Amino acid sequence: MPKPELIRGLGLRDSTALVIGTIIGTGVFLKTTPMAQAVGAPQWVLLAWIVAGLLSLAGALTYAELGALLPKAGGEYVYLRAAYGDLPAFLFGWMRITVGGAGSIAVAGVAFATFLSSVLPLDAVWVRKDFLVLGEKFDWQFGIKQVVAVLVIAACAALNCLRVVFGGRIQFVLTSLKVGGIAGIVIGVFCFGTGTAWRHFAAPVGAEHWCGFQAFGVAMIAALWAFDGWNNMPMVAGEVRHPGRNIPLALFIGMLVVLLAYTAANLAYFYALPFGEIVMANSTQHRDALPVAAMAARSFLGANGPPLVSVAFIISTLGLLNGSLLTNARIPYAMARDGLFFARFARLHEATAVPVTSIMVLAIWASLLAISGTFDQLSDCVVFAGWIFYALTTSAVFALRRKMPGHARPYKTFGYPLLPLAFIAAAIGLLFNTLVTARLESLFGLVLIASGLPLFLKLRRSPPAAGSALI
Repeated sequence: MPKPELIRGLGLRDSTALVIGTIIGTGVFLKTTPMAQAVGAPQWVLLAWIVAGLLSLAGALTYAELGALLPKAGGEYVYLRAAYGDLPAFLFGWMRITVGGAGSIAVAGVAFATFLSSVLPLDAVWVRKDFLVLGEKFDWQFGIKQVVAVLVIAACAALNCLRVVFGGRIQFVLTSLKVGGIAGIVIGVFCFGTGTAWRHFAAPVGAEHWCGFQAFGVAMIAALWAFDGWNNMPMVAGEVRHPGRNIPLALFIGMLVVLLAYTAANLAYFYALPFGEIVMANSTQHRDALPVAAMAARSFLGANGPPLVSVAFIISTLGLLNGSLLTNARIPYAMARDGLFFARFARLHEATAVPVTSIMVLAIWASLLAISGTFDQLSDCVVFAGWIFYALTTSAVFALRRKMPGHARPYKTFGYPLLPLAFIAAAIGLLFNTLVTARLESLFGLVLIASGLPLFLKLRRSPPAAGSALI
């Protein structure tokens, strides 16, 4: 009986929905507040959003060349292995398994519970404990919200065990609904809001003329979390129809839609709310407060605003969860097929042709992460770990142009070589800034990445055969 193979069932529509759906999730509804707390004035918040969006677009345009050149399951793992060999590729895959992919799924689960608490009573906390780590206070809680986060991760994992075509269709529906939800908030604030005013964009009394590069870097990291996910769609390149055409187009169209949506949403927040209210919205500092988007919705929906808008948040989070599981599960699958991970992860389900083992293991680890920290702590860790490899993967464009000069490139990076070089320089600067401003989250990410080295050496000594058995 022939072995099951990945099915190229994703067209341009589904691929674009996957780009948008794995980016728009939680950050646009939550991250404006910690950004405002960091920089102290609306203009610096808006500038951080715009710069982060353009930086992410530059990365996506570079990844488009790599995805069209090597349209295989695994995304960055495939590009890094072709450019630099097994070790960088393995460490990237290990990062996505332990921090990047699982962390994104965990953050989405935590955000789902946060948004659902605006509709249902989810205030019960059964265990609370404070820890002091590296001089920083870590407030750990376990209660009904954490249970809800784990349950929604499990439900999305079960759905992703069905055929990829089914997952792609779910993604398209959820993405359409979430873009519609953002549009509803923007239109509602600007057309029907009360108490709204352009004067809210003025800097608060006593605000600094320039917030400083360190504070701006903190805001950038928060915004980059909201844009994180632009790299995910190439992970399923082995399941995209006409990848040389559809991967670059989906990345470009998807990033433009997200950039426009985020800019419009943040303009709406500041038009609806004074700066002093935005800094008091939901964040690590104010866990029980309403999200900034829900507060903005009160300007045109009154007391019914937070519960109604929370439905849009919940749909958006489900789209992020679905897309993150769908894409990240292909990385351990690709690693195992190359003999760089445990053989069981290379097995596809006989009936659905999806990597069920990868999906389930990611979901279990993400559930553990979801009960370990807050939204902001988890997201900062994910962004720091991810951007190490975003910079390295972008440099692979230069390496592969030297190593594979004769290979067909349906798309070549716009602005090469200046755009990739600018992206790499900006990424390195952000990483150093995050090491200073978020030591705990940065070191946690570095430790998890480094923990893959012993496993890599063990697998190299006795490499597992690529999986071929059926589940």
